Amino acid sequence: MDIKKEHKEYIDNASYEELMKNWRFCQAGDPLFQGETGDYYMEVMAKKKKELSDDERVDISKKIGWG
Repeated sequence: MDIKKEHKEYIDNASYEELMKNWRFCQAGDPLFQGETGDYYMEVMAKKKKELSDDERVDISKKIGWG
C-alpha cells in the first residue's frame, strides 16, 4: 500500500464524525483523498458508518452541517 504512515494512522484512529467533516470541508486535491490513500479513506469511512445506527449518522450529519 502506498499510504503515508501518518495518513493511515489518522484514518484508522479518526471517528466517523471526523472523517465526514474532512469529506465535506477539505480542499479539493487534499492528499487524504488521492490515490490509494483516498481509496483507503473511503473504505474505512464506510466501515465506521456501518457501525452506527441511522439516527447516529443523521445526528452527526446535522452536527457537521454544510458550513
